[in-house]
Amino acid sequence: MKLLGKFNLVLIVVFGVGICLVSYFARQFLMNDARQQVMRQAELLSASASATKDYTDQQVSPVLVTTAQHNTDFLPQTIPFYAVNTTFRLLRRTYTDYDLRESALNPTNLEDRATDWEADLINYFRDHPSETNHSGERNTPTGPVLYVANPIVAAPGCLPCHSQVTLAPRSMIHHYGADHGFGWRPNEIIGAQIVSVPMSVPIAIAREGFRNLLIGLGSVFLLTILLIDLAMYFIVIRPLRRVSKNADVVSKGETDMPLLEVTGKDEIAEVTASFNRMHTSLVKAFEMLNG
Repeated sequence: MKLLGKFNLVLIVVFGVGICLVSYFARQFLMNDARQQVMRQAELLSASASATKDYTDQQVSPVLVTTAQHNTDFLPQTIPFYAVNTTFRLLRRTYTDYDLRESALNPTNLEDRATDWEADLINYFRDHPSETNHSGERNTPTGPVLYVANPIVAAPGCLPCHSQVTLAPRSMIHHYGADHGFGWRPNEIIGAQIVSVPMSVPIAIAREGFRNLLIGLGSVFLLTILLIDLAMYFIVIRPLRRVSKNADVVSKGETDMPLLEVTGKDEIAEVTASFNRMHTSLVKAFEMLNG
């Protein structure tokens, strides 16, 4: 194997080991970064939903509740949960992979009743009232899912409709019934707002980043090999070939060749100068022998 081939083999081994190490740690980093990115997006959607709920509770519901129509017809626009779900359905046109659910242990709308794992989250917030956010990962039949949950507290605006049956609007009782959604107490944690997203989303983000990283590393590796090969050829191999060619000619008895040009002060220049001195010595020796 020639010198350039040996040098390329060493570079391939060194770069190969380096790329393997970088890929291993980069994959973990990209996965964690993608997970954090998805969680931040979920937290942003959760904050947006909470803002919609507060706006409905503080500015929309008071206006609609006092209308004469609310005494005869039920207006879902007065319910913060309804506003959040409606807004999020519009958001899902852009964030198709995200899902939001506001569930309660004792909801007015039975469709909002908490499932077992949601009830565990609600009870977690009840046991830890100082916590305003909880995130994690859970397994589902369709695969692992990331979630961000926030507690839902019975605000003062909720109590006229949910504290006692006698205080609730007749239209709401007629629509949902009088056996659930009541008995809420001030500042009680009655539910949880949960934004969830499949793990396939951060995995896809991490895979795309990892693929781009490998393409970038591979491109840099090939470019580096090419540049080093060019440098090796012009700095080392071509000067050595000149010396080797002249040495081969001189070894056959042809001493009439001009001396090689010496450029620079590196090792190749020293080898060339040494060859020129040897060439000159051989020429003089042949002249002395030929008398």
